[in-house]
Amino acid sequence: MGAIFQSLGRTVLAGVVLLVILVLATGVNVGVGASYAWWTFFMRWLHVLSGVLWIGLLWYFNFVQIPSMPKIPDEQKPAISKVIAPTALFWFRWAALATVVTGALLAFMSGYIVAALGLQRPFTPIGIGMWLALVMAFNVWFIIWPNQKKALGIVTVEAAEKAKAARLAMLTSRANTMLSIPMLFCMVAQQNGGL
Repeated sequence: MGAIFQSLGRTVLAGVVLLVILVLATGVNVGVGASYAWWTFFMRWLHVLSGVLWIGLLWYFNFVQIPSMPKIPDEQKPAISKVIAPTALFWFRWAALATVVTGALLAFMSGYIVAALGLQRPFTPIGIGMWLALVMAFNVWFIIWPNQKKALGIVTVEAAEKAKAARLAMLTSRANTMLSIPMLFCMVAQQNGGL
């Protein structure tokens, strides 16, 4: 059992195997013979899975990494800026994209993508959530990531521009944290009668 947990790849694979066992044990009809409703559910699960990774990393940056940086001795900061942050940002931006793509596919499969994006009733809550998520994903790819590349030294810039980029990335990340709160509410409210 220890060998499974010593490798992230093996841990994730074990999770998938456990999922398959649970699905088979409960007799859920999957695969070619599965119903359209099951595939819609599966897309929702992928959407939630990628969303947990995206928002989890967003909150990690804002609740843990950013507040902790001033407390870290200067000689230890390269471990964050050269190793941890670039890896976290890789998963962060691709999870954002996966969340948007799976969400759009789910809305399409469920037949409400046009109504939701048009903020038409009864899909206004999910539509608001979708628009907030689109703004947030735009921020990730076109503001946070380009500026983090400068701040982390992936792209070489002058010290003043590096500091400016770090601040803009942080402020945009904070804006995304703020937007994530109503976005998550809207996403859950739609199917649970919250709005």
